[in-house]
Amino acid sequence: MDHRYEPSETLRNKCAACYRQFNKKEHLVEHMRTSYHSVHEPMCGVCKKHCRSFESLREHLIGPLPKAECERIFKERGCDICLSILETRSSLRAHRESCISRPNNNGLLYRMANLGIQDELRIDNSRGRVVALACKMVGGGSDGSLDLCARVCLIDEHERMLFHSYIKPNIPVTNYRYEMTGIRPEYLRDAMPLRIVSRKIQEFLCNGEPIWQIRSKGGRSRILVGHGLDHDLKCLEMDYPPIKMRDTAKYPPLMKTSKLSNSLKYLTKAYLGYDIQIGVQDPYEDCVATMKLYMRMKFSQFHKKENYPLATDPQNKNNFASWRQNELERMTPEQLLDFSRSDYYCWCLDSQDY
Repeated sequence: MDHRYEPSETLRNKCAACYRQFNKKEHLVEHMRTSYHSVHEPMCGVCKKHCRSFESLREHLIGPLPKAECERIFKERGCDICLSILETRSSLRAHRESCISRPNNNGLLYRMANLGIQDELRIDNSRGRVVALACKMVGGGSDGSLDLCARVCLIDEHERMLFHSYIKPNIPVTNYRYEMTGIRPEYLRDAMPLRIVSRKIQEFLCNGEPIWQIRSKGGRSRILVGHGLDHDLKCLEMDYPPIKMRDTAKYPPLMKTSKLSNSLKYLTKAYLGYDIQIGVQDPYEDCVATMKLYMRMKFSQFHKKENYPLATDPQNKNNFASWRQNELERMTPEQLLDFSRSDYYCWCLDSQDY
């Protein structure tokens, strides 16, 4: 019997993405079948480990139990905003200055010019293909807990205000939530009715394209960015195809390790480096924060180009099919990772130069 020593590493099967180890190759294959590892996942700049979210990556680098070598290098040369690793400390200082976003005063300038109202929203192809939307709610119902949309704002990708209006809800307001919204009864007395606002916004988003014909690529319809868009659209009593929505509350890389949503206030501080929602909340400020987050996720991630980047693409449906089990078990972890694909739409795909 051959008793030659074999390194313990050869007795295990290590995932090439998250570095989990398995006793049997079949267990690694099953892990790859359900993990959807891909080039679109946040990745440690030191050890190249893939993480499901930036929150998980942050824990890997500076959490309660970080990877020691990664923590050491990150503390020396790591950006705590975008979590990238720079070559030198001097390059880190220059990078961090540009990495922190600065809130602008465009909203204040627009409000001063328009006395808080900008209710003309015309269909115009020159006004951007990406818009951010934010709403502020007052309370309805006997206890004031029912959310009623009372203020809405839209901006373009250059953070210019496209539309801003107070809204007259369909039912009586029982709690104006003044400390948070700054809305008084007189602001809504002669405000635009909800149905008119909703129609204006939907026509602008569809941009002349029938809503039932909107597709994920091509066409004239606009990409809609926001935080908690399902709730905002419900309160606006309007529909829009999910394939054209980019929600910072539901985007996997921006979610918690527990797969729950982070607040927009937290995301702005953690990934843009400034504070919002201090005192009375401004929908323009929320629009700017979500647009900045979207742009950062779209342009700052340099992912390898793939012809079929999603696990749901027909060309990838048999990548980990059960009838290929024997073939898959003969592959190396690196080969398995090479054709593994993402189960979410990475926003870098919105850019032609991703």
